[in-house]
Amino acid sequence: MIAELVAINAAFAVVKETISNGRELAQAGKAISDFVNAKEDLEHKHRKQKSSVFGDDFETFMAIEEVRQKEKQLQEWMQLYGRPYLWQDWVKFQAEARKERQRVKAERQRKKDELIEAVGIFSIVAISILLFIAFAYFLVKKKQWL
Repeated sequence: MIAELVAINAAFAVVKETISNGRELAQAGKAISDFVNAKEDLEHKHRKQKSSVFGDDFETFMAIEEVRQKEKQLQEWMQLYGRPYLWQDWVKFQAEARKERQRVKAERQRKKDELIEAVGIFSIVAISILLFIAFAYFLVKKKQWL
């Protein structure tokens, strides 16, 4: 969680510095992207936590609250210094990108599962063939002894 907060704070500082120097929001695009990615990582870690002691929950809550405040500031900057409806378009773009990442992740997991299944089936067939050959070999050897 600390690594995500460091990334969020660093990205936010770059955006803030860019705006305070009178430059365009587009020049801080990488920092905005880093901010969003670190925010998603933080939220993912929070959702992934099953149970924790009170201190961890409160620390996570405060971290998420800090990120929300920074995101609200970013929204204000986009509305103030960006084109009309930039924030709404950005939120829509984020949602579509998130869905695409989830789709790609699910596809990757499906392919991984299919590969594991194929390797399992191949292994079972190979072992079956080897057992059949060994059984046949022992039958032939036994007939030679009779």
